[in-house]
Amino acid sequence: MKLDKIIEKSGFVEIRGTKSLEINQIRNDSRKVGHGDMFIAVKGYASDGHAYIKTAVENGAVAIAYEDEAALKEQIGDNPEGVTLIKVENSRHAEAIMASNFFDNPSHKLTLVGITGTNGKTTTVTLLYHLFMNLGYNCGLLSTIANYVGTECMETANTTADPITINGLLARMVRVGCEYCFMEVSSIGMQQERVSGLKFKVGIFSNLTHDHLDYHKTFAEYLRCKKLFFDSLDEDAYAVTNIDDKNGLVMTQNTKAKVVTYSCKRVADHTCRIMEESFDGMELRIDGKDAWIKLIGQHNAYNILAIYTTAVILGTAPEEALLAISKLDSAKGRLENLRGPKDLSVVFDYAHTPDALENVLDTLRAVAPKRNLICLFGCGGDRDKTKRPEMAAIAEKIADRIIVTSDNSRTEKTEDILEDIRKGLTSRGLAKALFIADRKEAIRTAIMLAPESSTILLAGKGHETYQILGTEKRHFDEREIVAEIFKAMGQTD
Repeated sequence: MKLDKIIEKSGFVEIRGTKSLEINQIRNDSRKVGHGDMFIAVKGYASDGHAYIKTAVENGAVAIAYEDEAALKEQIGDNPEGVTLIKVENSRHAEAIMASNFFDNPSHKLTLVGITGTNGKTTTVTLLYHLFMNLGYNCGLLSTIANYVGTECMETANTTADPITINGLLARMVRVGCEYCFMEVSSIGMQQERVSGLKFKVGIFSNLTHDHLDYHKTFAEYLRCKKLFFDSLDEDAYAVTNIDDKNGLVMTQNTKAKVVTYSCKRVADHTCRIMEESFDGMELRIDGKDAWIKLIGQHNAYNILAIYTTAVILGTAPEEALLAISKLDSAKGRLENLRGPKDLSVVFDYAHTPDALENVLDTLRAVAPKRNLICLFGCGGDRDKTKRPEMAAIAEKIADRIIVTSDNSRTEKTEDILEDIRKGLTSRGLAKALFIADRKEAIRTAIMLAPESSTILLAGKGHETYQILGTEKRHFDEREIVAEIFKAMGQTD
């Protein structure tokens, strides 16, 4: 594509060199630059792309988009031969717009649905993807667990990828005939403008609770970044919001989109109530119609209602939507249940925030109030430390026994993380808590100490099949570990 087309509406302020260049690829990683490529120097959270401009030129870049004039001069001088320089106001914003332009604005060629909120994003987009695939549409998915282009699955590194990756995947979806794409939109992704330039048909708000304050610093800033998503929606879009969350209407107060509300507690455009619940699922009354759903928990009632609302907005008949939703299974690592000897149930869930942990524990307590409930959890290192004692207090309040262990400790000492968690426990909580740093040993201890007919929640890992200790990513699949333990105990299932 010609350079002048790529840089349209990107906020460039000056161009030095030839605008009619043919660009092979656009890159934000100097190591991936090849001959004839364009390099966009983005000021990142951990590193600054301006420091790699020289490397990009040496690797064959014929155009450089940059923000920092002094950094550019330090790298390659004022006017390097054979390289066109494009100065932009904001390199993050420019990258997003240029990426969309380079891939011929793929988000305009399919129906893009995004969801933001603290909890429920992965479950909602994953179920929407499967729902619409089951309805006969070819779809794409951009999520924490995986990216899908039709039925082709690819691993993902971030909840919201960088703009070049996002637009590249959307372009692939368009090429294979996808009509819909369902996408998680994180607060960090919004703050870093990773979705700028994308055209969303539907934006969904799930809820807002305590998370990512290590990055955003304050809850007000966290809220602001979430709200940016709805502020950016066009007039022909829909803003679907959970009005049972105190920030549900705050999210949509400045949106140009048509607001559609959903609620499990009050009057709204779409409503839901749990009529019956067990380990196998729950009966929901949605807009006056009953449906049996394979998921459990109040938080999943909200997820299902958001899915139903979105499906109806996108033209699915209500009865058809409910029938299709009733056939859906939960997303991997979300209240995933494995039954074993001694009538034990081990539940795998990604819950890693105070609100998510409370939702899952409340659900398990509600569906099986007479079963002993054991909660095993840890907290991620190099992340928001303030939620650690909060999660401990929640576990103490609801669980019969607590096992505190490692999660992804990263570069923090596991012992320091466990000590932060310990501060949230009273003497009552400490009396029923064990602290075991080795997560595999903690899981074994939880199972072996569990009385007959117990439910054991393994919280925090969910779909993840690894642990990050230091800077090393090690294979760690809790399902494999539990299966081995059950086998040694004489598993019969």
